[in-house]
Amino acid sequence: MCTVAISNSPVFSPSSLTPSSCSSSSPSSPFKFRLQKPPPSVSGLNRSVVVQSSNDDVNISPTVLKRKRPSRLDIPIGSLSFSGDRSTPCTAVEDRWKEVEVEEDGYSVYCKRGRREAMEDRFKVEVHFNGDKKKAFFGVFDGHGGSKAAEFASENLQKNIQNEVEKRGEKEIVEAIRQGYLTTDSEFLKQEQRGGACCVTAIITSGNLVVSNAGDCRAVISRGGAAEALTSDHRPSRLDEKQRIESLGGYVDSIRGVSRVLGSLAVSRGIGDRSLKQWITAEPETKVFKLLPEFEFLIMASDGLWEKVSNQEAVDLARPFCASIDKLEALSACKKLVELAASRGSLDDTSVMIIHLGRFC
Repeated sequence: MCTVAISNSPVFSPSSLTPSSCSSSSPSSPFKFRLQKPPPSVSGLNRSVVVQSSNDDVNISPTVLKRKRPSRLDIPIGSLSFSGDRSTPCTAVEDRWKEVEVEEDGYSVYCKRGRREAMEDRFKVEVHFNGDKKKAFFGVFDGHGGSKAAEFASENLQKNIQNEVEKRGEKEIVEAIRQGYLTTDSEFLKQEQRGGACCVTAIITSGNLVVSNAGDCRAVISRGGAAEALTSDHRPSRLDEKQRIESLGGYVDSIRGVSRVLGSLAVSRGIGDRSLKQWITAEPETKVFKLLPEFEFLIMASDGLWEKVSNQEAVDLARPFCASIDKLEALSACKKLVELAASRGSLDDTSVMIIHLGRFC
């Protein structure tokens, strides 16, 4: 697959393009896609429920500064991929996941690619209805510096959490989730791929809603029409995160008004980011809630939405569409949220998932 991604990422500081490798695949999926023919320079062949891209790891030579702190990391954002004979040009292909629509029982998802030439957002859903025993896993993953980490997390995080739950039991679900995140991070780092991913997950089991996050993907619930954030964004500007980074010998710089770890990364937790792993932890924050009748729906989204739309605005816009469990209405709400963010200048990939919590009570 050949992928060309542009720089000026809102997560990483701008850098140059770097060549890596290329392969191709032929995807198939039950989900609906809206395809638009890209310009000749665009590429990005995707498969499964996620989009693939390939990225090189970054070799960084440490520099000793007078102020005795780690140097700012200049991390390449885009990659141009080749395979086999380097003299043979890679053929541009359509990004099949430029726009994704999912309509299912109990939830809807809408994803739309931003200014990048390859979509970096991912999502994962597993739902089981067995009489009164209703279980589900929902995840939204926002990649940066490429899509590999988000793809890996979408394919492995739920499995790793489930393995931990089976070993520990649901009474220790918070620790099981923590270990599941850390295991997924460790496994991804062994892949020697660059880039990272922010994650937000929600697990419904035994009448409980368990929400976790690492990074700036966010989960917001409508409680009788009032918006309530169930997660707190992990950014270097957050006081406790800044103190944690500094206690580990790192620092936080403001670049064009955005706080960044070592002047590079605008989030402080996530899966991957091997070049900054000393300071970027994959350990999630987790909260457990008893599912209550006033819990109407849950919005899970990447920061492409939350950078431009407030929690209450999102709930107010979605609520009229979510008065029933009609999946078409919920999908319309997802679309309108993405459109609102875009109308306010969002250039990022944006993924929005709406979950009808009443369906799982």
